[in-house]
Amino acid sequence: MKLNIRKKDMVLVLSGRDKGKRGEVLRIASPGPDGQARLIVSKVNILTSHEKPRQAEPGGIQKREGPIPASNVMLLCPKCDKPSRPKSDKLGTGERVRVCRKCGEVIL
Repeated sequence: MKLNIRKKDMVLVLSGRDKGKRGEVLRIASPGPDGQARLIVSKVNILTSHEKPRQAEPGGIQKREGPIPASNVMLLCPKCDKPSRPKSDKLGTGERVRVCRKCGEVIL
């Protein structure tokens, strides 16, 4: 399956405990055991881990973002600020771009 979401895109979470939250894609993680692509989104799916103190680090409770399945998010158009499933289009130069289906704006 082709992934239409890239790093630094703004996305809306569609399902799960963080439903309705918006965030920026920090990185695309490796697929999970089910073979589905996963994303790390800022301020979504916050996990806590208890770290033991080391020589350089003090330890304690650390908070970080966990991966969420790519099927649970939808790309937000930067112009109309609505979630949309982008379509692929060719420019006159032959370059492929993503286009918002709602407003027709090119998504970079």
